[in-house]
Amino acid sequence: MLDLQFGQASDFGKVRTNNEDAMGSFLPVSRQQSRSHGFLFAVADGVGGMDLGEVASSTAIDVLVREFASAPSGSTLISLLPRLIQHANAAVHDCTLDQRYRGKRMATTLVACALRYDQAIVSHVGDSRCYLVRNGQARVVTQDHTWVNEQRKLGILSAEEVATSESRHVLTRSLGPELFVSPDTAALTLLPGDVLVLCSDGLHNMMSPEAIASIVTENRNMDEVARALVARAVEIDGEDNTTAQVIRVRSVEQVGMYRGRPYRLHS
Repeated sequence: MLDLQFGQASDFGKVRTNNEDAMGSFLPVSRQQSRSHGFLFAVADGVGGMDLGEVASSTAIDVLVREFASAPSGSTLISLLPRLIQHANAAVHDCTLDQRYRGKRMATTLVACALRYDQAIVSHVGDSRCYLVRNGQARVVTQDHTWVNEQRKLGILSAEEVATSESRHVLTRSLGPELFVSPDTAALTLLPGDVLVLCSDGLHNMMSPEAIASIVTENRNMDEVARALVARAVEIDGEDNTTAQVIRVRSVEQVGMYRGRPYRLHS
């Protein structure tokens, strides 16, 4: 069966007095639930410059985790996850209509990863990222929903210009401002030894994929790895909240599909 090790860490940084990042997870309590629901991990980063970023991020995480836990058994993750992100978006949007927050603007990024059998489904809005570390190499699974990244894809800006642009934090998509949002979703086939890293921009803006892979592949437990990633990013800069979730895949359960239902493959 799918067997994971998991750790997480978050830090205010050196400047902020509150933490607008949020993180959450759903961990199955039995072998049966591992197969019927799977695992869920998520990181959200309340958008700076708006009101109540911490309300937006925590609301998104709460809705996502709660609805994942109550989803019908055997739900197809690649369709479930973006649908739950839409529900989280609606909940954040509704907060702006709440009497307590009337007139307040709020928004958040969100990156979520659901895992079951030998598959990981990654869905995101904004510039919080997911990395896959395999054989000591880290690659970004997500594409930042930022103005500069759109310019890079059009060939207008180079990767070097994106990294130094004063507009690199300007989002083209986030949860909350609009009633509907369109997450990007990708599917990965997992191998034993793979490590997934979910993080806010307070981490990935400070650290290269090589630096992330170097820390992730150290022989430590996942909480220590997560703390080491966050501590290193804060040491480099520390102007932003910084959050990381680290998931190491110890073993997977390979399955085939027949008429939409999984069945175990025997070697």
